[in-house]
Amino acid sequence: MMRRRATERGRTEDRTTMDNKRLVLGLGGTVDYEIVWDSGVLEGLIREYDIRADELTTSVPVTSERALVVTLLAFVRDGVGGERFVASSEIIETFSARFEREITLGGTCVRAAIAMRTLGVTCTLHLVSIDDHVRRLLPEGCAYICSAEQDSTDPHLIVQFGAGVRVAAGDVDFTAPHPNRIIYANDPPNRDLVIADELGEVLSTADVFMVAGFNVIQDEVLLEERLARIADDIDRMPTGSLVFYEDAGYHIPEFATRVRDRILDRIDVYSMNEDEMQAYLGRGVDLLDVDDVERALGELHAVIPARTLVVHTKYWSLARGERAGELRGALQGGITMASTRYCYGDGFTVGDYEAVGLLPTHEGGAVLGQTLEARGGGSTAAVPAFVLDTSTPTTIGLGDTFVGGFIEAWARDRVRA
Repeated sequence: MMRRRATERGRTEDRTTMDNKRLVLGLGGTVDYEIVWDSGVLEGLIREYDIRADELTTSVPVTSERALVVTLLAFVRDGVGGERFVASSEIIETFSARFEREITLGGTCVRAAIAMRTLGVTCTLHLVSIDDHVRRLLPEGCAYICSAEQDSTDPHLIVQFGAGVRVAAGDVDFTAPHPNRIIYANDPPNRDLVIADELGEVLSTADVFMVAGFNVIQDEVLLEERLARIADDIDRMPTGSLVFYEDAGYHIPEFATRVRDRILDRIDVYSMNEDEMQAYLGRGVDLLDVDDVERALGELHAVIPARTLVVHTKYWSLARGERAGELRGALQGGITMASTRYCYGDGFTVGDYEAVGLLPTHEGGAVLGQTLEARGGGSTAAVPAFVLDTSTPTTIGLGDTFVGGFIEAWARDRVRA
């Protein structure tokens, strides 16, 4: 095993082992501060900052702890989620220190790797930042390369709240109508998304490359530079390998088109959730109406003419396109992994995963999938979601967990073949 620590002079840190280089996940992770909801703390801050009900809005710039509280209260009052940019990480540090909190790792590639490791599969991660939290919390046995030249901590504040939580202080008095989550962050390393020099070499022997993270870039020239670099690195991958792209909401929506135009011809599987699909279509989709879903898939392919599209939803997950036939097991793995984490949280076990795999499936999702497959003539594979019942669901990062389950199952099927 090789170990190198990032220093002010060094560029990378690596824990490379010989058995984890076949699966490469990128492009960046995060350090998350997940606070435990406490209405009493917020009520105290309302009084401390003399916040009034008519001030609550989600749109004010978050330049202070007071502004963060104002926006957070507005999100909770309306029962909606979102992401907000914060002027400095110090605001997050100050606010989160008032609560009981857990420090975890986030980002699509890292959460996927954590899920995979539960089933004994390791990978190589591409990171753009590193600190002692990351070193401590990365999954055992996972290798990584990192483009950071020095340590930095740029935390993401994660606030989850349940339906029915009440906040009452001064003239502020409301009850959240729906559960949701809000993310606050100021993360320059992920916004710049510097690519490590070693990535091309690592990809030259990889079976899978999972790509995510372009959605946070906010500079057009920078985006073009990163896309050109990634395209060159992907071109070094062996014949028969899989390039998996997981979509996300773009901070600058028009950049999504630039990403597709530049690297779509190098992507084997283009994956997204139901919200992202509906955003591309500009309309809602009845996820249990087979005709509406069929129309939506056709419209989606017109917007994103990928070789194979994957859409994962709360009722079903499906693949449509050239490689759909080989992805049924991967879809099942993605659904099972995400469902297990939904029920059992981050500490789920192999036994939990196996138990969830025996649960009944959603009847409507099963019928829809069977009908689409019959119509698809071999170009569609669909798997129904499970019927889940838990009073304490984990909702953050389920799409990332789906990705981990998908890749783990695909790799396992490849070994068996």
